[in-house]
Amino acid sequence: MKKWIIFPVLLILISCKGKNSESYFTTDKASRCFKDIEEICKRDNGKLWGKNLYGPIMFVERVTRRILANQPDNEGLLKSKDGVYTGIYPKELVLSNAPVKFGGTQFAMVPLPAEEDEYRLKTRVIHSLFHLFQENEGVIASTFNSTNMDEKEARLWIKLEWKALKKAINTKGEDRQLAIRDALIFRGSNRELYHKYAEDENRFETYEGLTTFTYTLLCANSPEEFKSRLFENLDRIYSMQSYARSYGFIHGALYASLLYDKGYDFKKLKTNSFDLGDAVKELYNIDLPAICRDVSGSLAVNYDIESVNKEEEKRDADIKENIHNQISIFTEKPVVFLELESPYFDFEPEDIHSLDTLGTLYNSMRVSDNWGKLTVDKGGCLVSNNLKFIRITAKAFKADKNHISGEGWHLLMNSEWELVPVDHNYFVRKLIP
Repeated sequence: MKKWIIFPVLLILISCKGKNSESYFTTDKASRCFKDIEEICKRDNGKLWGKNLYGPIMFVERVTRRILANQPDNEGLLKSKDGVYTGIYPKELVLSNAPVKFGGTQFAMVPLPAEEDEYRLKTRVIHSLFHLFQENEGVIASTFNSTNMDEKEARLWIKLEWKALKKAINTKGEDRQLAIRDALIFRGSNRELYHKYAEDENRFETYEGLTTFTYTLLCANSPEEFKSRLFENLDRIYSMQSYARSYGFIHGALYASLLYDKGYDFKKLKTNSFDLGDAVKELYNIDLPAICRDVSGSLAVNYDIESVNKEEEKRDADIKENIHNQISIFTEKPVVFLELESPYFDFEPEDIHSLDTLGTLYNSMRVSDNWGKLTVDKGGCLVSNNLKFIRITAKAFKADKNHISGEGWHLLMNSEWELVPVDHNYFVRKLIP
């Protein structure tokens, strides 16, 4: 499982009712949660991936930055309290549902959700532990490009593919075979149109999709609950306005579910560009036409293409409204520009909205890059479609040494970088020797 390229992002999670406070997570609850996660991992005990996934876990409260961990760090920064190891996570560092090194120990980090929910906590932990497992197998963090998934035709094909995959998972025998064939034809049609994105799509679908599949499977108490949770996740993503940073979480999980039903050995999955669709095709002996688009149009009628078209027409109207409302924020001077070199993103996928050729609007986001750490709490930021730069408003701009802030955001800039005014805008650049 070496040399995968990953895009760490926050897990797509199910919204639940609870208290609007993070103080609910006491050391006693943390201790019980650690025991529950250990039991979940012990129940699997490596059957799925060849190794028990349990390892160092660190919960972090977003506001207070309080840490509650299941073991000490190597440098003694965490102190034992009621059987749990506590400390403070530095405010200048980005929180994310991914592995992080703290005190010389690699932990599976889990930012605590604001609302108390047992299932949400468990799935977040398994999500981060699985990334930790992959990192230990030599995974290198990076970004990938699947912006094509926000184009109308791509969204039409992927929605049809999801409908066919859902039908396949819900059926058996010949009905399942036909539904899988239809899904793969829709997939093929998409890739015939956007073939240059195929490798990045494979990486997204494989890495994050297998993560979703793993936490859903390990946290389910029955096949029925597994399928129900999987489809809840699908429905959540299906309704999102942007798929570019979200579709892979569920897409790969749906294909992995079909592989699992057929007894596929996931331990042999070791390539950095593994195609889950091809694996399903081979395992289920599916024959596809030479050109999928030749037959996909007629098949689409069976999956209510008319309603899908209406959904996409409404999306287009919503995008136009968003552009009208947001364009002045990110196009009229002054604006702050940050060039992306090797970014690490942390965001909630439901907070994303496409602004067509302008880029993608993130209502809130945390980003770390070579220049430092950016936190956008409100007002949003605009990421270009080619993932080369971020734009944020310069309204209420204020600079105090390396701490830069504006309306709804703040930036902690590394010492080797500076923010310079250019034609009434601001640009972050590396200091010239």
